[in-house]
Parts: sequence; structure tokens; C-alpha cells
Amino acid sequence: MPENIVHFGGIRIRVNGSGNLKPTLYSLDKIRSSILVPLVMVANTDIEPTRLCNFTSQRAILRLETTEFNDVMRVNRIIVYVKPMYTQFPG
Repeated sequence: MPENIVHFGGIRIRVNGSGNLKPTLYSLDKIRSSILVPLVMVANTDIEPTRLCNFTSQRAILRLETTEFNDVMRVNRIIVYVKPMYTQFPG
């Protein structure tokens, strides 16, 4: 399954901090992208928010960025939900 085409269905992040966290999924070489719904970070929380995405690619890059200069984030865990769809591209 290393080079199959997979569907990225969602991400779950355990994050603490202040400000907004903007997650984005990119395909290889950043040809396609999908901006996910931003997360509002707090210093103490007991939830791990899930952000749904609908992205299909062989591999993906997850970029996490803050929106303001003094925003702080501490990421403890990232879970990416994927499902294999195809074994190869046509042709």
C-alpha cells in the first residue's frame, strides 16, 4: 500500500496554545491543496478536535500554521484518517 491512491478523510489533533491553528493538506510538490477549518487553541483543554477533509492523493503534506505573530502552539498528537482507494493511476 505504500504508493496506492488514498482518501484522506480527516485529521484529529491534540493541541494546546493560543490563537488560531490553520491546517492545510497539500499533494506532492504542492500542486493541489485543501485548507481545513481553523482550530481555536486554548491553554488547557480535554478534547481533541477533528477536522474533516476530502482529499485524494498518493501522499500528502500536512501543514499547521498560526495566523498571528505571537500565537503559540504545542502539538502532542496528530491522527490522520486514510482509506485506500486505488492501486494505481489509469494508463
